[in-house]
Amino acid sequence: VQLQASGGGLVQHGESLRLSCVASARPFSSHALGWFRQTPGKEREFVAAMRWNGGDERYADSAKGRFTISKESNANTVYLQMNSLKPEDTAVYFCARRTGAPLSGAAMYNLWGQGTQVTVSS
Repeated sequence: VQLQASGGGLVQHGESLRLSCVASARPFSSHALGWFRQTPGKEREFVAAMRWNGGDERYADSAKGRFTISKESNANTVYLQMNSLKPEDTAVYFCARRTGAPLSGAAMYNLWGQGTQVTVSS
């Protein structure tokens, strides 16, 4: 099974982007899908996660009110809608999968996509 993240790009402060993460096989109801981000020299940081069977969306404080995680079951896809982007949101964004609750620890996830670059200019 693979995860393929896409949708990154270069935007200006205040603009929006939607990231997509497509799973090559349908996730199980026991799975959680999450988004993380990483900048050079820093640890991978939790952004948002949710259960594949819906509900229990969780967000980092930095994402609350601006980012929304959602899914499209028929497309095996999880989205991250990012609004009101700030320069500090600049990072490589990764999607990941785990079995169980949508936790915030990166070490809890055992399947990762390749990452997509998001750059927000000031």
